[in-house]
Amino acid sequence: MSGADGPAAVAPALRPATVDDVPAVLAFWRAAAEDRHRPADTAAALGALLARDPDALILAWAGVELVGTVIAGWDGWRCRLYRLAVAPGYRGRGLARTLVEAAEQRFRAFGGTRVDALVLDDNTLAEPAWRAFGYEPRPEWARWSRSLSAD
Repeated sequence: MSGADGPAAVAPALRPATVDDVPAVLAFWRAAAEDRHRPADTAAALGALLARDPDALILAWAGVELVGTVIAGWDGWRCRLYRLAVAPGYRGRGLARTLVEAAEQRFRAFGGTRVDALVLDDNTLAEPAWRAFGYEPRPEWARWSRSLSAD
């Protein structure tokens, strides 16, 4: 049910993703995430993530509706945040902060000491949120990447 201010005030529940969630996550990212500069995510890639680290992908559910995601990647040395996304009707309610805090709690349990969030330079919607969470761009670092697709 929705009210005049958007979806009804349901406190989203957080839980790790399962392989059964993969289709919903992929659909959610197509609707709610920034995707202009990246290849499409695949069920195989998400399945591999969940096989390697079953708790890395944290989901926020409001009843049966997926309303938020974050990947809290831990490689045994560094903490990385990817794919922070919140459904448009749930933005501005603190859900992104809740997801980031859950990810940070996971990292602390591993003994992590620094978190890096991957944020597209032109994602102006995300920048104020990341700053409010205490993150800042690091001008001395650049992300270099190369596609591993078959040549």
